[in-house]
Amino acid sequence: MDRARKEARTGSRKTAMLFLAFNIAFSTVVAAGSNSKSGDDPASLARYAMKLPNAGLIKIEPRIPNLRVLKSDQTFLRRYSIGSASVDNNRSDAETGEFPWRCYITTTVFWIGEQSTVNTAISNEQSAWDTDWFSSYGGYDDPSLESRRNFVPVGFLPRQNPFYVALPYNDVDDQHHTKPEAAQVIPWFRSAFVRDGQSVCKGRWIEIRHKGKVCFAQWEDVGPFQTDDLEYVFGGQRPRPNRNGDAGLDVSPAVRDYLGLGDLDFCDWRFVDFVNVPRGPWAFYGDNNTFLRHRPKSVAAMKPSAKPF
Repeated sequence: MDRARKEARTGSRKTAMLFLAFNIAFSTVVAAGSNSKSGDDPASLARYAMKLPNAGLIKIEPRIPNLRVLKSDQTFLRRYSIGSASVDNNRSDAETGEFPWRCYITTTVFWIGEQSTVNTAISNEQSAWDTDWFSSYGGYDDPSLESRRNFVPVGFLPRQNPFYVALPYNDVDDQHHTKPEAAQVIPWFRSAFVRDGQSVCKGRWIEIRHKGKVCFAQWEDVGPFQTDDLEYVFGGQRPRPNRNGDAGLDVSPAVRDYLGLGDLDFCDWRFVDFVNVPRGPWAFYGDNNTFLRHRPKSVAAMKPSAKPF
């Protein structure tokens, strides 16, 4: 009898959860469909964003969640051994579906078109996943403040999201094959994998916080310095030592400007599923931008005539 009652309760909970999921999905699709109108294409939204004053875009603030550092006893750990390395690929038990924070990470600024220097090992005219990144973006992402407006260069309209970052892990090897460990250490691998050699990291959203402010950006390159630091990127270890103060995160000029970062600063960051990314300046630009590529199915469109938040 006890077993029968337990199974009945479990079945009831599953039915309730399925019903709730269906209602949420249905509401999202209806909201998206009712808001999608002509003039919502990426180019129109980008032109609208360019007309907004900086203050208007800055007002498009995300909701800041309860930012607490998770303790080890609050976290589900899935431990993998790769050679001599062990990786704790984890999500929070206390915050189901959310990823743990990497805290107080040395953060540096990089940009598309940046040439190699003492502290920049290679040119940023190409990325780890795009051999023609400069052209794909549309030009030089000039970092100088006088050459930027509304988080983008004044000289052209970017064809990709100006809110981009680099992290020191590449899931694709030099022979253009998916690395063997990728399926084990990348939490979203199964849902994102398309074919061998196509990155499941490129375009992934991350959340970055600095002095009480939160920004969202897409993972579009590999670095600084390392390409295989999976113990840090997915395992919660500190970044490997390097000559930039052990930097573990590169951010674009747009991220720098939004958060008010210096050339070398400190941030916290974590991965975030797209469904948890709020609208902000990072939602306006780019053919690679998930907001613009998938808006009809999952995100209510922002009308070109809408007033700044």
